[in-house]
Amino acid sequence: MTGTAARPGDRLRIAVVNWQCRENPLAGGAEIHLHEIFGRLASRGHQVTLLCGGWPGCPPRATLDGIDVHRVGTRATFPLLVRKHWHAHFADRHFDVLVEDINKVPVFTPWWQAPPIVALVPHLFGGTAFQELAAPLATAVWLAERPLPVVYRHCAFEAISESTRDDLVSRGVRRDRIRVIFPGIDTGLYTPDLSQRADRPVFAYLGRLKKYKGVDLVLRSFAQCGVPEATLEIAGAGEFRAELEELARTLGVDSRVRFLGRIDETQKCALLRRAWAFVFASPKEGWGITNLEAAASGTPVIASNSPGIRESVRHGETGFLVPHGDVAAMAESMRYLSGERALVERLGIAARRFAEAFTWDNAATETEAHLRQVVGKEEGR
Repeated sequence: MTGTAARPGDRLRIAVVNWQCRENPLAGGAEIHLHEIFGRLASRGHQVTLLCGGWPGCPPRATLDGIDVHRVGTRATFPLLVRKHWHAHFADRHFDVLVEDINKVPVFTPWWQAPPIVALVPHLFGGTAFQELAAPLATAVWLAERPLPVVYRHCAFEAISESTRDDLVSRGVRRDRIRVIFPGIDTGLYTPDLSQRADRPVFAYLGRLKKYKGVDLVLRSFAQCGVPEATLEIAGAGEFRAELEELARTLGVDSRVRFLGRIDETQKCALLRRAWAFVFASPKEGWGITNLEAAASGTPVIASNSPGIRESVRHGETGFLVPHGDVAAMAESMRYLSGERALVERLGIAARRFAEAFTWDNAATETEAHLRQVVGKEEGR
């Protein structure tokens, strides 16, 4: 991790509140984002403390990426316990700033009598909660987001995409309070290797197997694309897997669909390199970081033209965007790439070039500057 080390008088004392740390078995892109940025700030000499939920049997304390991690409760109990824990153990520690990572539902830190607050927002669920959760729980999530513009009206915001910023503005957050800081990508880990590209068309999905992720649309598009020599590889875990396996059988493509389960980083890199395209059909994302991981690997992306996602794919240059839910359009893009190996490579070259513009060091530096601005502690002043 690179960047300029903060001088003693310029060091910030940063508290971060998030539902999970990166070691949590349910951790995902939001936790990667948190640790990549705040781990870099810790390496630059800033004091970073993370207050998050745990899981059964986990140690209550840990040091990860130079971050002092405190785990409270579990996924189910964290929002009920976190405020009390803050007042009991953190309120008198004189933090300069508190960053609430709102990647599930808010825990309303402005009510905590905390230091200046930055609300870090990957994305908000809105109506998409009803695609994944039972109606009572989805309603609770939807309602929890409604008061955000009022409760956080005096806070600064950091959004990870222009789509998320626009969503916040549409809900009533002032545009001038929102800083857009794009995530980074590890272009040293995710690299192209044309020798690993499969001889026949391989399409890949990588992520949680959740209903709202639209993996069923990827399956239906694959079945409809009509390329008998093509295969689809689905990596990830989640409770939707059994339904997806049954859908593959119903569509008659189960012999050409491989469910890989949870895979490690080495397997992930290999999957993205051998694929002819990464396919993503989510209705809404904060950013779509896996799209950039595929791009960095020299692999085009076929994705829904959805908020967040559309910013991580350049249509016709690094891949193709199709209307969300349009199975025929997604199938046509898969069919088109299946017959154009040279196009796969041309798009892959442009995708790699596009991905190289996004670095975690830049994201950390911009975040550091934003936090200094919020607390009125500009470097060197």
